[in-house]
Amino acid sequence: MVAVTVTRNSRSFVAPSPAPATTAPETLELSSIDRVPGLRHNVRSLHVFRGAGRRHDDDGDDERQRRPAAVIRAALARALDDYPAFAGRFVGSLVGGDACVACTGEGAWFVEAAADCSLDDVNGLEYPLMVSEEELLPAPEDGVDPTSIPVMMQVTEFTCGGFILGLVAVHTLADGLGAAQFISAIAERARGVDKPKVAPVWARARIPNPPKLPPGPPPSFKSFGFQHFSTDVTSDRIALIKAEYFQTFGQYCSTFDVATAKVWQARSRAIGYDPETQVHVCFFANTRHLLTHVLPKDGGYYGNCFYPLTVTANAEDVTTKGLLHVIKMIRDGKARLPMDFAKWASGDVKNDPYQLTFEHNVLFVSDWTRLGFFEVDYGWGTPSHIIPFTYADYMAVAVLGSPPVPKKGTRIMTQCIENKHSKEFKDEMKAFV
Repeated sequence: MVAVTVTRNSRSFVAPSPAPATTAPETLELSSIDRVPGLRHNVRSLHVFRGAGRRHDDDGDDERQRRPAAVIRAALARALDDYPAFAGRFVGSLVGGDACVACTGEGAWFVEAAADCSLDDVNGLEYPLMVSEEELLPAPEDGVDPTSIPVMMQVTEFTCGGFILGLVAVHTLADGLGAAQFISAIAERARGVDKPKVAPVWARARIPNPPKLPPGPPPSFKSFGFQHFSTDVTSDRIALIKAEYFQTFGQYCSTFDVATAKVWQARSRAIGYDPETQVHVCFFANTRHLLTHVLPKDGGYYGNCFYPLTVTANAEDVTTKGLLHVIKMIRDGKARLPMDFAKWASGDVKNDPYQLTFEHNVLFVSDWTRLGFFEVDYGWGTPSHIIPFTYADYMAVAVLGSPPVPKKGTRIMTQCIENKHSKEFKDEMKAFV
């Protein structure tokens, strides 16, 4: 293993450009979903760009041959002019439900860094990581709460001309689709686009705001010591299972359905839950399509707009039935989305679906393949791969992504099994591949 040194050369706030008018900052109200207390956390990810040397749209202009960090920093300033909330600060109490965003223009935190090696020297940042994520992710100055700054970025340049963008964003301000929309706007500015292809829309007041329910018991945050494991599944394997599902049930299923069902089944089998134990899989479904009557039809809404869907079954059913039947459980759960979301929006629920439970028998699944991050291009091509860090010691998690190019298929990244069950889980997942 090579010894790698990452040097942070500059750290500062990037303010919107042009600078906002010197008037009292506008205060923006958050939506009822934005204000969910559990969303006040940082979502961290690394975006690896292998594109080396000259930009692919280089026309000989010296400006276009600048370093990635300088290009992205300047583009960030211009994008913040379109998205002033990302340059603002949270005010009020999220716990009290009255949090807002003040568009103060203080800016996003930006770090420029350099590594003394090439991306090849660190295996393209494949697992196991040869550079700690903490060296590649931005951190604020000592004593500053990282959740007080809506977005932080670090661009680490490698000797080969490639770079890694470390992104830290507070979930309160945007969901995955919204964050990718903002990052895409930065990339468009970096490529010289005059205005974002998708105009940003705040419109938080148009999100349903049902009466608050009495708070349930406080969630448990017990550390389970789950281990990280990744599996790559080929497109052909996924396509075969989709075809088998269609032949059996006369319905289509998605890559998400297949991957989620397999991880849920493999995890339940490896752990060996009692047959009558209820096991759950929870995922966060986009609900923009259910709000087209109030949200702009052209898109652009970048706030949190999702609903937590939970599928529950006895462990015996998940472990003993074939994979196609577990896929159908997932599909049936997804079919409930319009009705469940409508009931919540009208206040016709007894328990708050956004108050999550972090128990051993709950698996959380997140899909990063359809958010838009894999299409981002700052001028040196799209990312070779993306590494999300959406893990916590108290959550069993599976994240769907893509393997590094030129590989095709689906990468399933998990942190949901203790070491004592890891062999059984890995055997189950490898048999699937």
